[in-house]
Amino acid sequence: MSTSPAVTFWDGVYADRPPVTDPRPNVRLTEAVTGLAPGAALDLGCGPGGDALWLAGRGWRVTAVDVSAVAVERLAALARAHGRHDRITVERHDLAESFPTGPFDLVSAHYLHTPLDLDRAAVLRAAAHALTPGGRLLVVDHGSIAPWSWNQDPDTHFPTPHEIAADLALDPATWTVERADAPRRIATGPDGSTAEVTDHVLTIRRAG
Repeated sequence: MSTSPAVTFWDGVYADRPPVTDPRPNVRLTEAVTGLAPGAALDLGCGPGGDALWLAGRGWRVTAVDVSAVAVERLAALARAHGRHDRITVERHDLAESFPTGPFDLVSAHYLHTPLDLDRAAVLRAAAHALTPGGRLLVVDHGSIAPWSWNQDPDTHFPTPHEIAADLALDPATWTVERADAPRRIATGPDGSTAEVTDHVLTIRRAG
């Protein structure tokens, strides 16, 4: 993979953060997945790896990808340390250039935001097409600015889940929006501080 601006930026972000030995899963993932039969999952923008480790611990076979080599190498080491390396495949992808090989029963894209150029709709459209029949695409976005976010622009527009779904322009005969809402929660930042934040949650299911 070329050393693109995205690689340089996100390698720097993760290199500036201390490694996490026991990363926690995102709460919206645990809400959405609890009760589903385990299968093949794709974690887009896996970051520290809490989602991938949690899914693998519940029987899912996980492909975890990130643009950052630092994030990918740390997660590979964590998967070995937690004894889940047999269920987690870690791959480095710049999603502007390549997409993991499917199909997947679940694609999870949590906070797939970047200050750099990325055709996110094209990435999420590819994710929807990579689903198995009956599979789900879970997209969780920021709906507000946390005090610890790299983005502190008060004029930022956070597209609603319905706006995101419309932007994907998926055929409604094949893909159905199952959830589109904006719940709030108390979040904890990297420094341990807490704040109330809004999540934009979109779940799309491919017809079985």
